[in-house]
Parts: sequence; structure tokens; C-alpha cells
Amino acid sequence: MQVPDGLPRKQALAVVLPHAGYVYSGETAGATLARVEVPETVLIMCPNHSGMGAPCALSPDDWRMPGMIIPKSKGLAAAILQHSTLAQEDSLAHQREHSLEVLLPFLFHAQPNLHIAALCLGGLSFAQCSQLAQELHLALQACSQPALVVASTDMNHFASREEGSRKDQHAIDRVLALDAPGLFETVRVQRISMCGVLPVSVAILLALSQGARKAELVRYTDSGEASGMLDQVVGYAGFVIS
Repeated sequence: MQVPDGLPRKQALAVVLPHAGYVYSGETAGATLARVEVPETVLIMCPNHSGMGAPCALSPDDWRMPGMIIPKSKGLAAAILQHSTLAQEDSLAHQREHSLEVLLPFLFHAQPNLHIAALCLGGLSFAQCSQLAQELHLALQACSQPALVVASTDMNHFASREEGSRKDQHAIDRVLALDAPGLFETVRVQRISMCGVLPVSVAILLALSQGARKAELVRYTDSGEASGMLDQVVGYAGFVIS
């Protein structure tokens, strides 16, 4: 991955990345990750599209993919289980979940010594998101290794480009304001089908607990850019929080 416009990589607390097919969202994910330094330890949170497994499911396994084995961060995983009452080890939630594995090749390319703690989130209230962020903050403090938080989401699904971009702008504004409760409520009230509102809300709250001061939108697009079909698009956005 080349750093866009010659910009230097910077340390970040969190990034938000899309997880669709590479032809649709790969450029956005790659351009966003290219802006940041990826340490050896990454906490990655994805939505639960299947509804299977625990609401806050910590993968107990290493990740085996073609050409790579990405080990679980045993230290961070243990710290999460020690400090969290919400997280529980559960492989079922991850079995049919595609979003995390879409991003692993990008992360592995940026950091070949990558170790991950992977959380799949579904069905949490905002109060539970806030609790989880506090628990993860304690877990990260307990680890000696610096960690990057990665939250994965696609934006609004299957509306016209005009409607989708309008809805997405409401959500983008809340992310840029680092307003997790506002994001959570906006997605509900505006009926924005943003699949990863839970991991993004947790990531914002967690980054704020670590001193985050700003969020930057690196790239926004939709599936129509690749397909040419503008009547039912899915939106994709990449953010850096620092």
C-alpha cells in the first residue's frame, strides 16, 4: 500500500474500514490503512451479519487464510476476558462472518508480524457499547504492547445514490464529531442501514478514553463507482481517529 499523496504514516488510535468485495471497497480500505502505522497488535471489531453466537464474541482461534496465518494476540485476548463481563470466547459468531477476514490481508500487508484480538458484535444497546469501551480501555492498559483499534462497517445499503449519500452524510458527520451516542441515535432515527454501527460506536468511545481529539474522513464512495449501477448502492467510508 502506498501512502496517498506522499503523506507520512502517522500513529492513530483507531481506524474505521469497510469490508465489501475488494472491487467495491478495497481502495477505500487500503487508502485509509496506508495513512497509519499498524503495530503488531490490533484489536479488530466487526459486526455480526449472521446473528449467530454471542453478542460480544471474542475469537478463540488463530486465523488461517491463503498464504498467511495470523495468530491470536494471547496477551490482549486474556486481558479482554479478565476485564470484560460482556466479552466471551465464542467461535460460532465468527464462522459465517466475512467482514473481519476481508480486512486481514490489508493489515497483514502493512504489518507481517500481526497479532489480533477479534470481537464480533451484535445486538448490543448503547449502554453496553459504552460499558464494553470502558472494559476494553482497561484491557489495553493492561497490555504492554501498543495496539491499533480497527472497527469495520459498510455504510447505508441498497438505496439510490442520492438517498444513500444523504443518509451516509448524517452518519459521517457524527463520526467526524467523535459523537458516539449521536451516531447510534442518528442511525436509528434516520434508518441508516450501517451494519457496523456497534463496532464504530465502541471504537469512538474507546479512542476518546485514550485521548482522541479528531477524526478524519480519508475516502467515501459507493458501489456504483465500480458497478455503474446507481439505483441501489452501498456506501463505504474510511476514517482515521487520532
